[in-house]
Amino acid sequence: MRIDLIAPPYSGHLHPVLAMARTLAAHHVVRVLSTPSAMAQIARAGLVGVPLLDADAERDLDAISDPRHAVRNRPLRMHRQLRAALAVMARFAQALRDTYTDAATRPALVIADFTVPAAGAVAQSLGIRWWTSLPSPCVLEAPDGPPAYMGGLVPATHAGARLQHALARLAVRGFKRGVHRAYRRRMSALGLPRLYRDDGSEAVYSPQRILALGVEALEFPRTWPAALRFIGPQLPAPGRDTPWLAPRPAPRFVAGRRHVLVTLGTHLRWAKDGFDAALRALASAMPDVEFHFTDGDGAAGHHDHVANYQRLAYVDYARWIHHYDLVVHHGGAGILYRCLAAGRPAIVCPQDYDQFDHAARLQHARAALWLRNPAEIEAAVRRAFAEPALFDGLPDLQAAVRATSDAHPLVTWVADDTSW
Repeated sequence: MRIDLIAPPYSGHLHPVLAMARTLAAHHVVRVLSTPSAMAQIARAGLVGVPLLDADAERDLDAISDPRHAVRNRPLRMHRQLRAALAVMARFAQALRDTYTDAATRPALVIADFTVPAAGAVAQSLGIRWWTSLPSPCVLEAPDGPPAYMGGLVPATHAGARLQHALARLAVRGFKRGVHRAYRRRMSALGLPRLYRDDGSEAVYSPQRILALGVEALEFPRTWPAALRFIGPQLPAPGRDTPWLAPRPAPRFVAGRRHVLVTLGTHLRWAKDGFDAALRALASAMPDVEFHFTDGDGAAGHHDHVANYQRLAYVDYARWIHHYDLVVHHGGAGILYRCLAAGRPAIVCPQDYDQFDHAARLQHARAALWLRNPAEIEAAVRRAFAEPALFDGLPDLQAAVRATSDAHPLVTWVADDTSW
């Protein structure tokens, strides 16, 4: 069977798609469609890549995905970001239509990251089956439970909180409807004339299958869409170099000392220099601990080392995560699940988007501490080392990650689908 997987070029979206593509390639004819900057990683993964967009469009996409400031739930910033995204998405959709001009080479199935819903609209218009890949299941709307993008709400324990959640769900849906109304023409041209189907489900996600790249045990109780299936995080093998990453020097570890990895992921450049200054002060205050801060920049090669502090361009989580005693991260899905899979305690310092929702879930599950005030990072690190019982939920979640991935392999979901 021909299967195309589609994702933007950013680690949190591209890397799980590459992991899925490598698994599927043993049984099917697989291609990965992304922007030109992703082609080198796709090739190193041993996969066939198809570039979409040009350099100008990719620069626009980069500005959208990594703005100079936090977006959070500020309506005007979200509005501006969406306006720019729609322009790039229109070009992306046309490039995909051009790629699928020849019916003989069209795939039977498209698996698209949730950030490129236009791929699903194009696929459906051509009669191609479309599945959504979703690293962050918490962003899905539901008729119950705490909604996402509202600062990290937790399950309601009394009537007042339940009312708050109901109003927050209405606010989220109302904001989305308002933005769609403002850009109805552009969204209709992308194949999204409505945001919600007749059954209330969100049209930007596949009605056939939503592949949730996580575990239900981490999520708060809620009513999930009928199309959703938890298949576990799609991670490269631990303890080895990630096959699609370029080789680079290893972090420097000191025998007999505790090591802390600090990461804000691939994006969030606006936050990293300020965080770097705080971490240098932290390293001075805790000279018996080694601190490694990664910029998440796979194209760079810098590696600064001063006393017990290192600032690195990139750290391969799969290869090195087991060497760290504690991880301080931003709440991105990739590092979140890498820590859970490795059983590593974490401090979560969310910066934007769904990261606050991930922080809330991790702390509620006793798998991480939520650092609400970055100025208190030293106290949080000391507490994490002094009170290991704070993370007593880790073993159960680590087992859930392993069990979900083993019980629901992607190849089986594809093979068992009876609607081909």
